[in-house]
Amino acid sequence: MTVPLRVIHCHCIYAQVVPKATKEAVLKGLTESGVPFDAVPDLCELSAKKDPCLKELIGDGGTVTIAACYPRAVKWLFAAAGAKLPDSGVEILNMRTETPEAVLAKLVPLSPGGEGQA
Repeated sequence: MTVPLRVIHCHCIYAQVVPKATKEAVLKGLTESGVPFDAVPDLCELSAKKDPCLKELIGDGGTVTIAACYPRAVKWLFAAAGAKLPDSGVEILNMRTETPEAVLAKLVPLSPGGEGQA
């Protein structure tokens, strides 16, 4: 399994649409894994404010994986903020519908169920 060059975790503190247990378990798993990641309090808020950090978060190339909510919503949030996601190299993991284990398996090479597990 290839670890993405950039991992973004949305903690969804304002809309609170992602189950609390899921976002906390994913955040804990990322923290304990040593995989470098960027944690943002709320992508919706950053988009509403058109925060320039969204452009910085996606960088200028390479792969990015975003743990947040519905992919269509995340794409729209970035676009609305003027930080359109590239057509390729982006994976959006839906913490609203996926288990923490499923999300972490795609973020952490040796997580339970991850492809990199020996």
